[in-house]
Amino acid sequence: MKNNLFYLLVFATWPLCFAQEGEIVQDSLVQEVDTKYREDQFYLAVTYNLLGNKPDQVSQSGFSSGFHLGFIRDFPVNKRRNIAFGVGLGLSSNSFNQNFLITKDETGNLEYLVLDKSDINYSKNKFTTYMVEVPLQLRWRTSTAESYKFWRIYTGVNIGYLLYNSSKFRGDLGTIKNSKIDSFNDFQYGLTMSAGYNTWNIYFYYGLNSIFNNATVNNQPVDMNALKVGLIFYIL
Repeated sequence: MKNNLFYLLVFATWPLCFAQEGEIVQDSLVQEVDTKYREDQFYLAVTYNLLGNKPDQVSQSGFSSGFHLGFIRDFPVNKRRNIAFGVGLGLSSNSFNQNFLITKDETGNLEYLVLDKSDINYSKNKFTTYMVEVPLQLRWRTSTAESYKFWRIYTGVNIGYLLYNSSKFRGDLGTIKNSKIDSFNDFQYGLTMSAGYNTWNIYFYYGLNSIFNNATVNNQPVDMNALKVGLIFYIL
């Protein structure tokens, strides 16, 4: 008789045990939602690089590429946390294929020439910059504490400091290589915008100052600035 009463008691209370366990699990899930979340992100961008404000007869050829990577810290400024400031640190390399030759004369002074393929054949002529960058952003998004997929528009400025530069020519004049060229601006900065959904985003950069600081070609100052368009990927 006692055994029957024991089994009856266990059978009657068994559903209550599961119900209580479910409530505990559900409560713990609710408590894990972070209402103070931030969108701290690693980023990786691939861009097609263009030159603006080119001197007469200077043109680009081939594919000029840029690679950018780094980390951005997020600082939300409203209760909903869909508006924030972003401050980051990153590295980038940028190449520009064109007909603007950087060379040196007999005394070692830099010279700048515009190449004409009807006079000089060449298979490569480019300059490359390597920079450490500080992106500063105003960020708007449709994110929530529960969703990692959302629409975003990030605008701001990107400040770059030149770590290293080089140029390379290969053609009728032989192979000409230069590095640590003094005429490049140490600081280069511009406006940026990225927009998209989830991981895939379009990226734009418009340089506000010149790539060079004291170069001239055909008695014209070289005030070329960088324009970049491509894709940027944000990874949490």
